[in-house]
Amino acid sequence: MAAVTIALLLGTILGSFLNVVISRGPRKWGLVESADRPAGLAFPASQCENCHRKLSAHELVPVASYIALRGTCRACGAAIGLRHLLVEIAGGAILALAVWRHGVSADAAAMAVLLFLLLALAVIDAETGYLPDALTWPLLALGLAASFLPGGTGPLQAALGAAIGGGGLWLLATLYKRFRHRDGLGGGDVKLLAAGGAWCGAYALPVILLVASLSGLLAAVAGMVLGQKERAMTAELRFGPYLAGAIALVYAIGEPLALAS
Repeated sequence: MAAVTIALLLGTILGSFLNVVISRGPRKWGLVESADRPAGLAFPASQCENCHRKLSAHELVPVASYIALRGTCRACGAAIGLRHLLVEIAGGAILALAVWRHGVSADAAAMAVLLFLLLALAVIDAETGYLPDALTWPLLALGLAASFLPGGTGPLQAALGAAIGGGGLWLLATLYKRFRHRDGLGGGDVKLLAAGGAWCGAYALPVILLVASLSGLLAAVAGMVLGQKERAMTAELRFGPYLAGAIALVYAIGEPLALAS
């Protein structure tokens, strides 16, 4: 229990850093237009995105500082997005879940890395419409490496999952573009599904796609029900968050998926 508690607290700190990656990454990697391109992800020191004042140490305490400051900058009063708080909470939950599930072990570290990267990719895609190569390629490589761990999928399943997942989605996207003359899925989605196949195994791919498709459909229907029909019908569907969520769910269900056995 002590290990899980420590993991919970440490996870919020990692979640705080993940917020920096989510905020700075798309600008650093040139995915979005920005007047200031960050020199790095960990530097310069954290600052208010509105007044650019360097944040003090007590303003960087995860979760607690957001609540104490009521989600605003102490100096200029600008609102701090709720996403910062939610990602910090999610970071704590991720690391606590990994340690609770696997103890302090390499398998716990692998699970935490997967879920942290999926969280970052989901939020970045939701905010910018991009799934950056700087995160998808490492996620794929780490999935292949993690397959050798005791709780991994095994090298053969991981390789097949990456090849079938990425190759299948790439073929579907290529055919769609050829016949409809427009993009249906981005290259980031292809790489993300390849990574999901590496982490979860080839046999989990149908479930991943089913869960992602159903959740995306439900989100679109919910948008129409809530009075946003025109927007839901014309808006670009950013599939990354649903795909990332499906991979996380499928991986967390079993070793890695009890439904397939």
